Amino acid sequence: MDAYLLDWLSLLLRWLHLIAGVAWIGASFYFVWLDNHLVPSADPRARERGVSGELWSVHGGGFYHNQKLPLGPRGEPLTEDLHWFKWEAYTTWMSGMGLVVTIYWWNASTWLVDPAVAALSPAAAVAASAAIIVAGWVVYDLLCRLLERHGVVLGCVLAIEVALTAWLSSTLFAARAAYLEVGFVMGTIMAANVLMVIIPGQRALVEALRAGRAPDPVHGLRGKQRSVHNTYFTLPVLFVMISTHYPMTYGHRHAWVVLLAIAAAGALVRQFFVLRHKGVVRHDFAIAGVVLIAAVIVALAPVGRTAPAPHTAVNFDRVRDIISHRCLACHAVNPSQPGFAQPPKGIVLETPRDIGAHAQKIHETVAITRYMPLGNLTGITDDERAEIAAWYDQGASLR
Repeated sequence: MDAYLLDWLSLLLRWLHLIAGVAWIGASFYFVWLDNHLVPSADPRARERGVSGELWSVHGGGFYHNQKLPLGPRGEPLTEDLHWFKWEAYTTWMSGMGLVVTIYWWNASTWLVDPAVAALSPAAAVAASAAIIVAGWVVYDLLCRLLERHGVVLGCVLAIEVALTAWLSSTLFAARAAYLEVGFVMGTIMAANVLMVIIPGQRALVEALRAGRAPDPVHGLRGKQRSVHNTYFTLPVLFVMISTHYPMTYGHRHAWVVLLAIAAAGALVRQFFVLRHKGVVRHDFAIAGVVLIAAVIVALAPVGRTAPAPHTAVNFDRVRDIISHRCLACHAVNPSQPGFAQPPKGIVLETPRDIGAHAQKIHETVAITRYMPLGNLTGITDDERAEIAAWYDQGASLR
């Protein structure tokens, strides 16, 4: 596919993914908030109708009265005008799958494979990526069915599954792709929860009510459990979505541990808000999340750079030569690297002025995190990375 058209397809898919994700996550957050704010109705007639809780709210110039009926209304027909919250989830997943295919699978040799991580062919890497995504849902669903009555144990086992997924991805794929793989596994679980459990359960409840049968409460309980899982996955998935802009995270040699730490911090912060919605204020969860993120920041701080002896001056001509041979395949006005119609993030490194403007970023990504060049496609050496580090430490002179 023409690289220019692929860029446009990627842009439009990202836009759609963001819009659908905002709608899905917004609805998810709202209903978790709503469920945790419901109070018993003071009206005995409402309780007779099956109302387990209600909430009055005001927004946008009007008042709203929400009522929850876990098993539907009693003694009256179920309305035909039901709104189903599902397409937000499906659209988010489908657009995300489109991005995985068009970026990471279509150009697997550039984005998915890193020979320094694993000697995989592009086809093998794509197959492994797809297998991990499918296995992630299958294992998750099996664990939920086996342990659905043991919530705490289930939560711990699911955390182990995420950790194993992060570790396995880091041993197979390029660093950035490994993060996206973990995020897409969690996103797939979230969407599959809606498609395979929540919506079918709601359909079963509706069908029972329409047929005049007593609904089976297990469907509501199971759907509630999966919805709770989804809300804890949300913040880690959002982090993965934005992490691609920050190689200081996925470029670390123990990037999968970094990802797990930040995911745990997100889950802790989410737990604080979930409990707060119930009227329980546990600052220790929020504090623990902040402390964990602070610990990651400290742990990732660049230290101990490997560079030539301080008295060894590195001439800019040498740095420009390294960049010309190792970076310009992608970072040129007209990239020669297959799959690129324009330089990544618009960063061009063709002139001394270009190099000077991006000296800090070059130093960070080439010498410190060592994430660039992507998958080391151009074969940059450790000595060349050290020369760039020394040049930057000596003032990043352009002379």
